[in-house]
Amino acid sequence: MSDSTIRINALIVDAIDPERLAAFWSELLGRPIVGRTGPYVWLRRENDLGLGFQQASGSKVGKNRMHVDVSSADPAAEQQRIERLGGRRLEQYTDGGFLVMADPEGNEFCVIPEGPFELDDEGRADYLS
Repeated sequence: MSDSTIRINALIVDAIDPERLAAFWSELLGRPIVGRTGPYVWLRRENDLGLGFQQASGSKVGKNRMHVDVSSADPAAEQQRIERLGGRRLEQYTDGGFLVMADPEGNEFCVIPEGPFELDDEGRADYLS
């Protein structure tokens, strides 16, 4: 363990429409929008982690280099809710066994089970079968 006092304070997502993206994630996570400052829209801080959406010019290009994993007792049911909120499943990742979704601006995230699940030697999951 290191002596570092640095910690992750917040995750910031670039967005063409930060209000819309914040509304999606607010509903998905049950974290209300609590503030707007300049180009930022903020959700309620939980577990000492902020989540903000920053106005950005230009659309997302390519695959995210970092993504969020959210957990659910029932990932399949959560998929339907995410789609009703404006998200979509990314079928190109089906072979990996993970439930990979995209928010309304195309940012990838995984819905994983709350409990443990198996990964094979290639890193593929099996919780959807």
